[in-house]
Amino acid sequence: MLPLSLLVRFKSLTPHYSPSSSSSFTLFRMTTTRASFSSSSSSSSSCSVPAGDGVNPPSTGVTAPSSAIDFLSLCHCLKTTKRTGWVRREIKDPESIADHMYRMGLMALIASDIPGVDRDKCIKMAIVHDIAEAIVGDITPSDGISKAEKSQREREALDHMCKLLGGGSRAQEIGELWLEYEENSSPEAKVVKDLDKVEMVLQALEYENEQGKDLEEFFQSTAD
Repeated sequence: MLPLSLLVRFKSLTPHYSPSSSSSFTLFRMTTTRASFSSSSSSSSSCSVPAGDGVNPPSTGVTAPSSAIDFLSLCHCLKTTKRTGWVRREIKDPESIADHMYRMGLMALIASDIPGVDRDKCIKMAIVHDIAEAIVGDITPSDGISKAEKSQREREALDHMCKLLGGGSRAQEIGELWLEYEENSSPEAKVVKDLDKVEMVLQALEYENEQGKDLEEFFQSTAD
């Protein structure tokens, strides 16, 4: 269990901030969430899916501290789940799903402005586009699962995560960003899908240089 003293430090990060009921900084008011964190984080090594207790406030626009902790604890799986393609190629210490999304976020952050493309939206989309993999894992074509089945599993996982977060405006934003990416339905989604491929081949190049691997298949998969 995370020590209560560490939770107190979240609050100390914003000493000059005066919280209001409509602010996203409600997330950091974690000093009262010791019990909820204990119940949802009994293991530091497993990726169990919190079921939720049915008390999350519906669509208030405010993320309750207990909901935020449950959601973030589930997202921990993104940090511990390794990307399947690298595992199958026996890469030493392969990147996690979170590693991949983080660098995509940085790519969007430093990208040149593109007319008609909201760069801030690209950054947000990059850091949530694989978020459902916290539950379903990193499913690849070699797993023998159809695209339709993969999409359905991820949609159900995303829906669960949004409900876990409380179903407010933040959860709605995450859901909309994810769906927009999944359906490739906006200029931002198209840019982020390109970043997804660029990040993968950059990582492949780094593994080739560092570990002497032949990862040409990953470059070929982005040839179109």
